[in-house]
Amino acid sequence: MELVVKSVSPESVKTATLVVAVGENRTLSEAAQSIDTLSGGAIAAVLKRGDLAGKVGQSLLLHNLPNVKAERVLLVGTGKEAELSDRQFRKIVGGVLSVLKGLGGTDAVIALDQLVVKNRNAYGKARLLVETLADGEYVFDRFKSQKAEPRALKKVTVLTAKVSVADVERAAKHAQAIATGVAFTRDLGNLPPNVCHPSYLADEAKALGKANKNLKVEIHDEKKLAELGMGAFLAVAQGSEQPPRLIVMNYQGGKKSDKPFVLVGKGITFDTGGISIKPAAGMDEMKFDMCGAASVFGTLRAVLELQLPINVVCLLACAENMPSGRATRPGDIVTTMSGQTVEILNTDAEGRLVLCDTLTYAERFKPQAVVDVATLTGACVVALGGHTSGLMGNNDALIAQLLDAGKLADDRAWQLPLFDEYQEQLDSPFADIANIGGPKGGSITAGCFLSRFAKAYDWAHLDIAGTAWLSGGKDKGATGRPVPLLTQYLLDRAGV
Repeated sequence: MELVVKSVSPESVKTATLVVAVGENRTLSEAAQSIDTLSGGAIAAVLKRGDLAGKVGQSLLLHNLPNVKAERVLLVGTGKEAELSDRQFRKIVGGVLSVLKGLGGTDAVIALDQLVVKNRNAYGKARLLVETLADGEYVFDRFKSQKAEPRALKKVTVLTAKVSVADVERAAKHAQAIATGVAFTRDLGNLPPNVCHPSYLADEAKALGKANKNLKVEIHDEKKLAELGMGAFLAVAQGSEQPPRLIVMNYQGGKKSDKPFVLVGKGITFDTGGISIKPAAGMDEMKFDMCGAASVFGTLRAVLELQLPINVVCLLACAENMPSGRATRPGDIVTTMSGQTVEILNTDAEGRLVLCDTLTYAERFKPQAVVDVATLTGACVVALGGHTSGLMGNNDALIAQLLDAGKLADDRAWQLPLFDEYQEQLDSPFADIANIGGPKGGSITAGCFLSRFAKAYDWAHLDIAGTAWLSGGKDKGATGRPVPLLTQYLLDRAGV
């Protein structure tokens, strides 16, 4: 869908559908007032009849208004509050798109610039609008014999004040890049595990490297992992016929001397739990256990589209966790790349095992900061539900940067503690550390485990177990989070 930004009066626009806002108590936005005046009070008459209450997200389509160039005028309700929340604004835009997708027109003009959204300027509102439109356009029908019908809507024009055109255009550029990354992440997450395995992700990385001159891609196979001493990483993969892969993607957008930002993604392409096997119900959703890696991949796609003037290294720790005669057993002890030994008490706590070796590997890049992303613990879902990602780390400034990025991107995280007292739960009588810390504070002890391998740099951990996908029902599937948060964090670092 093509997106255009213009500064023109709504009554002068010739389009298939013009979108204007109407609040409760028959209040009209400036755009709606101009159309109402031009049409001889047609909108006021509709509201007086009670055809539209103006509640948030409600809509009413008007045809062939007198003296109006637009073929249709779509009235959308904005409620009674002077300021909208991010969620309300998204609901309004989502409702608009739902109507537009059902119409035959090839274009539409959205005149919602006058709406006030809490803590958002013209740039922030435009980001939300464009990302919401793009998200609503997403379709995954690769494996359906009956494909989705092509939509008539091909072009959307966003109207704004002349003084805001540059900001809105910049927002649209950023939003479209983020939307590309989100869609790519959702595609990877939604692929079935018999297609999307570690070697498939490696091939996707190679293809991306070939298409971008400033992206260097290396693929480390199981032989290389053994040479590196990644005993924990290999332990997870040894029960599967699918070989593990450590995917290294090095983007050079800044000066050669600039230290990179490193993103690390958990890429367990299917997680049965191994010998500590999961219940059968809902196990199909364990294909989403690679959504950390997928979100890092998607963030890189956004960075490449924007050609950000920074250096970014993406490390994807990819394996499949299966039970077999070769699989790791509870009670096994492995030696990590760092030299620390780990007693594996539960083979279903495998994400931290591939990540710990990858975090050690990240040291060689002498990073400015490292952020790992993982669908790591069910405990995080219990703590925070499905709306907010868990965030931990060893540097307050880095944590604050990520929290701020999440607020601006409307992809929020919440900080959890990493107090030393929690570390004691990981004590093992047989090894340096156990891979689980018992039932209390499971997401925190998982973060504590990772922290032991991230002492050489500023580090943060995002647990996205509750936010990476939606379970069950018609909307089941990957969400693409936290690509908006991560991309915003890198936009802030790049200062663009």
